[in-house]
Amino acid sequence: MKVIYENKVLGAGAHAEDFRATNMIILFGATAPPELKDYCYLVNVNPIDGQIAAGDILRIGSNFYKITCVGAEAPVTLQGLGHCTISFTGQTEPEMAGTLYVEQAEVPVLGKGTEIQIIKYG
Repeated sequence: MKVIYENKVLGAGAHAEDFRATNMIILFGATAPPELKDYCYLVNVNPIDGQIAAGDILRIGSNFYKITCVGAEAPVTLQGLGHCTISFTGQTEPEMAGTLYVEQAEVPVLGKGTEIQIIKYG
């Protein structure tokens, strides 16, 4: 087991919770453009130590989710801008390049200090 990415929620935009209805959350670095900041959970821009792949585990707080597929741009924008959409739909083929897809599940509640990790097994 190896943690290849970790972060903490610094805060939430006024409308960040609105995306729960579409089974997704949006992360963005604290320097998110003003027009996007209200819709995101703000995080630091942190490096990724490895490749994110289907089968890895996303941990949000005390919840664990199997990653089902990874949009081609998701690791690039996560590492470069702290930006990534996380979809809780269980899709196995990415529809959006900047999205990380995890098993179908209820979207967790995030708050200031919520820990986020991506864990590689094996």
